[in-house]
Amino acid sequence: MNKPLRFSLPLLMLGLVLASACAPAGAPPWEEEEAAMPAPAPDIVERPPAAPEEEFVEEKGYPGDEAGEINMERKIVKTGNMTLEVEEITEAMDEVAGIADELGGYVVSSHKYEMEETISGYVTIRVPAERFDEAFARLRKLAISVPFEGTEARDVTEEYVDLEARLHNLEATEAQYLALLEKAETVEEMLQVQQALSNVRGEIEQIEGRMKYLERTSDMSLIEVSLEELRGLAEPWSAPAAFKSAVRGLTALGRALATAVIWLIVFCWVWIPILVIWLRRRRKRAA
Repeated sequence: MNKPLRFSLPLLMLGLVLASACAPAGAPPWEEEEAAMPAPAPDIVERPPAAPEEEFVEEKGYPGDEAGEINMERKIVKTGNMTLEVEEITEAMDEVAGIADELGGYVVSSHKYEMEETISGYVTIRVPAERFDEAFARLRKLAISVPFEGTEARDVTEEYVDLEARLHNLEATEAQYLALLEKAETVEEMLQVQQALSNVRGEIEQIEGRMKYLERTSDMSLIEVSLEELRGLAEPWSAPAAFKSAVRGLTALGRALATAVIWLIVFCWVWIPILVIWLRRRRKRAA
C-alpha cells in the first residue's frame, strides 16, 4: 500500500463515523411503513336506549303508582244535636238511652229539670260513626215535632298523622337515651340522662292520649238530645187534680195571712201610736 492511501483511509472512516453520529435518529423502514398506513376504524358498539323516565317511576313505586300509594283511612269526628218535643220526658229519656244501647253505643250523661210549669231533659249519647244517620232517624220518631237539629263533621286526619310522626321520633329519641343510660359511668351522667328520658316519656304519653282521644271520637259519634215536654192547650179535668190545686191555693193564702200578722206584730210600735192618735182626734170631733 502506497503512502497516500495509508493516510487517507483512516480519515475517510473517521468522517463516516461522524456523519452517522450527527444524523437524526429515525424509525426503521418497516416501522415507518406501518405508521404511514391508516389505522383501522374502531368498531361502533350500539348501546341500548335509556329507559324512559315513566318506567323508572313505576318500577320504584313513587306517588302516582297504584301499587305504591298509601291509602290511609280518614278520621272524621261527627257531632250532632237536636231538640225533641215529646209528651212525657221520663219515658222519652229512657227511649233515647235504649236507642243508644241497641246501636252499640252508650249514654254519656243524662239530666232532668222540673219547674212549676215546665219539665225538660238533656241526654248525651255516643253511637258508632257508621250508624250516626240511623240514630238521628230513630230519634226523630220519638218526638211530636223537632224544632231544631244540626250536625257537624270535622276531619282530624292531618292532626292524627302529625301526632303519629312525632310519636315515632320521640320513641327513637327514647331508645337513644336508654342506650346512653346504659353507658353512663357517673351518677351525674345518669341523673342527666334520666331527666331527659323522663321529659321524652311525658311527651310520648301526651301524644298517645291525644291519639286515643281522636280514635275514640272518630269511631263513636256524639249526639246531644234536648227534650221538652209538649202540653196540650186544654188538659182533661180530674177531681184529684182540682183538690190538689185547691189545697195548694189554701196553703198559699194561709202563708200570706201568717206573713201579714208577723209584720203587724213586728211593727206594732209604729202603727199603734198612730192608731191611738187618730182615734182621739175622731172622738174630739164627734164631741
